Amino acid sequence: MYRPEIKVLDCTIRDGGLINNHYFTDEFVRAVYRALSEAGIDYMEMGYRSSRTYAPPEQYGAWKYCDDDKIRQIIDGIESDVKLSVMVDAHRVLEQQFAPVDESPFDMIRIATYVKDVDKAIVLQKRVHDLGYETTINIMAISTENEFDLVEALDQIAATTTGTVYVVDSFGYFFSEQIHYIVELFKRHLPGKRLGIHCHNNQQLAFANTIEAIRKDCNLVDGSLFGIGRGAGNCPLELIMGFLKNPKFNIEPVLKVIQDYMIPMRQDLEWGYLIPYAITGILNQHPRSAIALREGPDRDKYVEFYNQIRDHMD
Repeated sequence: MYRPEIKVLDCTIRDGGLINNHYFTDEFVRAVYRALSEAGIDYMEMGYRSSRTYAPPEQYGAWKYCDDDKIRQIIDGIESDVKLSVMVDAHRVLEQQFAPVDESPFDMIRIATYVKDVDKAIVLQKRVHDLGYETTINIMAISTENEFDLVEALDQIAATTTGTVYVVDSFGYFFSEQIHYIVELFKRHLPGKRLGIHCHNNQQLAFANTIEAIRKDCNLVDGSLFGIGRGAGNCPLELIMGFLKNPKFNIEPVLKVIQDYMIPMRQDLEWGYLIPYAITGILNQHPRSAIALREGPDRDKYVEFYNQIRDHMD
């Protein structure tokens, strides 16, 4: 499935940081950056640019904030063609400061938004575009939106200067048919925009749905090492590399960082397919309830959890 226009973005540190409040070591982040550089990956997302009012520093690690100076320390001395990105939540931007792109280690700002906050996303997109950054607008929890509101948001985004707009299956709810439909909807209402895809693995479909989005011409594709990410995690980057057959890719550095860092990490951090995440995916619910269950004494009481979710929905 080689198409040279397809670019791959690794969100290991950003999405993976949601399971440990972004307390990755500098050694690990530097190892990931080196591995992605040697592997030929196009973009690496270092984390969030988040307000310290919203996210107190005593509760979060450095990758919640992604200060420019901190990123420079990580990448210093490593030869790389990887472009760096950072994510900003559109509804949490009041205190965010960005240097012009030629004064920053970052190349891309990814703006995450719900449909109801699209006006805020558009204002932020213009601000960082004018500073010289590549931009994306990532529409989260898209499986919960009605089509009328979604189309209205897409039509507003179509008039912006953003280069890329993402389909984000935040709850891991979609099957291939829905991916096809949503991507075609985006294409109709976003002429000239590149489309991106970001899938979660609640129903063991993140990789399959990513493939389906690629088949429908999504050309910016998200993955993470060993599928690390909030809850059920993301589409595994190593599987994307295998599928795309891009001759520039070298999978060995990716396997090495998984082997040396992420297998041991699994002893302390939990991510990936589990029944509670499958339940929230099947029912199109945010995984926060499943995350809370896994942290409590009833972590494996699946029937009770399923009925609790159903009762809450009713």
